[in-house]
Amino acid sequence: MSTPRPGYRVRGSKTGRPIMAALDLLGRRWALRILWELRGGAHTFRSLQEACDEISPAVLNARVRELRDAAIVERSDDGYTLTRIGQQLTDALVPLDAWSKRWARKVDAGSNH
Repeated sequence: MSTPRPGYRVRGSKTGRPIMAALDLLGRRWALRILWELRGGAHTFRSLQEACDEISPAVLNARVRELRDAAIVERSDDGYTLTRIGQQLTDALVPLDAWSKRWARKVDAGSNH
């Protein structure tokens, strides 16, 4: 499976609109979890695997490769880190995290009915 790129056909878009390419990439298994774990700083392959609940090495390797190809993650002396655009992406996810917590409280409150 190739790395989704804006301007090229991706899942959900024949034209590869940037939002659709981003959603294709981020919708891949474990991609968001990897990004979320890297938001706090660099991880080695092994520490990233542990942080992601023992994701299989093959899947982790594939996702990291795709995220590197997409210029969201890079390799540093300390391990894998977010690029500047990757950090901007995780910053954009913070409001979604806040929303998800409000949603969880609402769902939990509704389950008592």
